[in-house]
Amino acid sequence: MLTRRDFAGFASCALCAVTGFIATDASAQTTAPAATPGVTRKILSQTDGPTPGYVTIIVEAEIEAGVTVARHTHPGIESAYVIEGGLDLPIEGQPTRALKPGDGFVVPPNTPHAGGKNGDKKTKIASTYVVEKGKPLASPA
Repeated sequence: MLTRRDFAGFASCALCAVTGFIATDASAQTTAPAATPGVTRKILSQTDGPTPGYVTIIVEAEIEAGVTVARHTHPGIESAYVIEGGLDLPIEGQPTRALKPGDGFVVPPNTPHAGGKNGDKKTKIASTYVVEKGKPLASPA
């Protein structure tokens, strides 16, 4: 059985700021959050686990040029891979990273982060969220 520490160590999550998820009353395992202008997302997979009380959601997100995503948190780990475009990623407690295609990143649970300065090109990201079941996927920070 995985402990919380083991779970946090192996699980990855994806930049919600990048995907444009915002806080809603919808729980992480049932409904996608409300749309953010300039951001489209497609849920590719959603399954219970890897441990009881968590859900894993895989998302493909596209962010139009010039769109920024507000600072927010997730009730679990987020990891992502930049497919095209790029953006600046400020994560609380870490230096801001300028991400480009091929870069991956991880945002720890409940850590404020945002996304911005994606320039004059659309940004496409593949994201995986491993979050607490029944909680909103993202909340403003």
